[in-house]
Amino acid sequence: MLTLNLLKYTVVNFFSGYFAFIMATGALSIALHLLGIESLSISLLYMNTAAYIFLWILTILRLVYFFPKFAADITSHENGPGFFTLVAGTCVYGSQLIILTENVQIAKYLWYLGIFLWVIIMYVFFTAVTIRKHKPALVEGINGAWLIAAVATQSISILGTLLSAYVLHGNDILLFGTLCMFLLGCMLYLNIITLIFYRFTFLKLKLSDLTPPYWINMGAVAITTLAGSTLLLHAKELPFLIELTPFLKGFTLFFWITGTWWIPLLFILMIWRHLYHRYPLNYDPQLWGMAFPLAMYTTSTFQLSKALQMPFLLVIPKIMIFIAGAAWLAIFLGMLYHFYVNSKEYYESK
Repeated sequence: MLTLNLLKYTVVNFFSGYFAFIMATGALSIALHLLGIESLSISLLYMNTAAYIFLWILTILRLVYFFPKFAADITSHENGPGFFTLVAGTCVYGSQLIILTENVQIAKYLWYLGIFLWVIIMYVFFTAVTIRKHKPALVEGINGAWLIAAVATQSISILGTLLSAYVLHGNDILLFGTLCMFLLGCMLYLNIITLIFYRFTFLKLKLSDLTPPYWINMGAVAITTLAGSTLLLHAKELPFLIELTPFLKGFTLFFWITGTWWIPLLFILMIWRHLYHRYPLNYDPQLWGMAFPLAMYTTSTFQLSKALQMPFLLVIPKIMIFIAGAAWLAIFLGMLYHFYVNSKEYYESK
């Protein structure tokens, strides 16, 4: 009975953005594969498969048994953006399957699921926050998690482009669609980051406001770089893409250097928050929003070096893989400890 109550408590309070774990693990696994570290890469694939199934079970239980709370979260300024991790996690996991195992069939179904989720979440969330009568001020209403909308859009572009190599008919339509999703993701990033940058530089920023999702400021441009690089690597499959190659190269490089610019600033702000002001650093599921950008930047830089034929850039992912791996491991251990302590406290309280 206690176990059932604990499950109910977990489902009710399930964090909407927990699929960021799938995103971070998938991105790190792909980076390890690209750098030739196969054993760890495959291990993370197995872990991601189990985690993906488990997180979907919790999500479906919450949707069925606690729909009012689910609906309130998906339509709120604060919690709604976390639902885009369902889209990004699904497509990153699909990309992980196709890159590591060439399991095209399952990856294709995951892509269809990702598109379905994208349509539902995108228009439910943005409609709800647009027509709401009482809206929060900018200082409370927006954070880095909003950029997961751009991340989700780019993840669909990447998986679709990867699948294009296995499509016999309609390849041109598929690539045109993934190109459109890439450009749409760019639009979403540029619109949202303008508000976030304004919030950073002109509005009061409390220590409690500087949450881990602000790392998505960098993660969104990292996955945009990967989406552009993936299109460039498949450009020969569509004459229209060949014509756009100069534009794609410049635009993709623009987003890569933007992500590179963000990294030192985000580390400085983290040091300012936790070392200078001694703000406590405890496990928070939002920390996966920091692990994902570091792993995605590693992967995207590797693919950018291939797309632009600039092998000297490979030195960056060879260094970043250690930083991304250390961040992932630290957060993972923190998550296990957090679950252990919470479960122990719950049972003792009963």
